[in-house]
Amino acid sequence: MEGLLTRCRALPALATCSHQLLQYAPQRFHHCAPRRGKRLVLSRMFQPQKLREDQVLSLEGRSGDLTCKSQRLMLQVGLIHPASPGCYHLLPYTVRAMEKLVRVIDQEMQTIGGQKVNMPSLSPAELWRATNRWDSMGRELLRLRDRHGKEYCLGPTHEEAITALIASQKTLSYKQLPLLLYQVTRKFRDEPRPRFGLLRGREFYMKDMYTFDSSPEAAQLTYSLVCDAYSSLFNRLGLRCVKVQADVGSIGGTMSHEFQLPVDIGEDRLVLCPSCHFSANVETLDSSRTNCPACQGPLTETKGIEVGHTFYLGTKYSSVFNAQFINVHGKPSLAEMGCYGLGVTRILAAAIEVLSTEDCIRWPSLLAPYQVCLIPPKKGSKEEAAAELAGHLYDHITEAVPQLQGEVLLDDRTHLTIGNRLKDANKFGYPFVIIAAKRALEDPAHFEVWCQNTGEVVFLTREGVLELLSRVQVV
Repeated sequence: MEGLLTRCRALPALATCSHQLLQYAPQRFHHCAPRRGKRLVLSRMFQPQKLREDQVLSLEGRSGDLTCKSQRLMLQVGLIHPASPGCYHLLPYTVRAMEKLVRVIDQEMQTIGGQKVNMPSLSPAELWRATNRWDSMGRELLRLRDRHGKEYCLGPTHEEAITALIASQKTLSYKQLPLLLYQVTRKFRDEPRPRFGLLRGREFYMKDMYTFDSSPEAAQLTYSLVCDAYSSLFNRLGLRCVKVQADVGSIGGTMSHEFQLPVDIGEDRLVLCPSCHFSANVETLDSSRTNCPACQGPLTETKGIEVGHTFYLGTKYSSVFNAQFINVHGKPSLAEMGCYGLGVTRILAAAIEVLSTEDCIRWPSLLAPYQVCLIPPKKGSKEEAAAELAGHLYDHITEAVPQLQGEVLLDDRTHLTIGNRLKDANKFGYPFVIIAAKRALEDPAHFEVWCQNTGEVVFLTREGVLELLSRVQVV
């Protein structure tokens, strides 16, 4: 028991099981007859599940199309449901996880001075023609006409729209700079071959930030500031991302970096230098190069999923739309720009891809849709009397640990055995699964607690459970 408690310390960014659980202060969590609120029960959740099916078919009905783990698992447990090629319904668990991710993103962006906006998805063609991207973007741009014949596109990104907005503000002063504006919205791209579920689709969520500075030097500082915020974000999520030198592509500008999550199914080829930590997308290097351009040491190659991208744009867009500010001398000057993207739905899928086993989803701890799943005994079993204790424990948790209100789910499918429900809980990846079984009938009652992210199992009293869960971090 003591060894199990010690080994649970490895659980990242969550409560730790430690010797302190043996020294809890019961009065801290002493509650007589907690007020019973409305319990969240699994049987009421809208979650189309195929947990006990051997195969999960994609939209076209060909199981061979499911070429990555995250797509297969997300379909199997009912996190997503295919709507059309490259488009998915995001179901309740996924929406909860995404909302949590957006909250973490908001925290990081607003810490560096970001202000949130929301721009239309419909973008007038004339804006894109002004930058020549109406033609250069090619067939990936989803285009349409309204009833008056006016042309639009469904925005894959918003450089034109945000720059036109800033250009309309004729009294912008250098004192208001740097200006960091961002949004989290749906984006659209007419992918020729959508694949890998949420990793490459035609409709997706993205965080895109656009910055405006008074000079190239100030813009470089802002660029570094946003990159540091991205690194902080991925560290909080427990994802080992690599920042690599990248091509500017259709966005343009003079400098670009990608934040890549190394994984075998990644579509980007990366080269890394273990000696000097140089890293780059192979697109940026001469194909004949085999050594590091920085230290001449050998390069190692890996694959990655791009989850973030940053660009220093200079005046590429501000010069087209005449986005100016009044400088310290009272004269108009063009704003120096940067743009910064995060693939929100892609981060969710990529995290599942790298953290999960072949059969069970594992979430970044902060993003788990529910932190706790409580499993009472099967109806008619020898342990059925512990069902009431499970309900009381649910009420005690939600009252004594305020941050877990709305984070505890009761698996009330008591026609199923504990074992079957535990298998389902393992599939869903709740960070903590608490079982009220035979030992719950002891005096004092002991509950079986599974720390899913470490695979550790401990038996704790009610007070021990509350002590453990009091350290859970939520956003």
